[in-house]
Amino acid sequence: MGNPKMKVTKSKQGHRRSHHHAETLAAGKCSNCGELKQAHTVCPACGYYDKRLVVKKEEL
Repeated sequence: MGNPKMKVTKSKQGHRRSHHHAETLAAGKCSNCGELKQAHTVCPACGYYDKRLVVKKEEL
């Protein structure tokens, strides 16, 4: 079995893992109410997706 010959430094390890960072989620405005929402999902504020009512929200 192969074993490491030398210690891998934090710098070398960091360079190798440089692309392992978390990505930000895509966000956009709702076409119905204008609230900021996650892309390609139903708007949590009004329940619309692609200018169609998908989830009926109860009024307070």
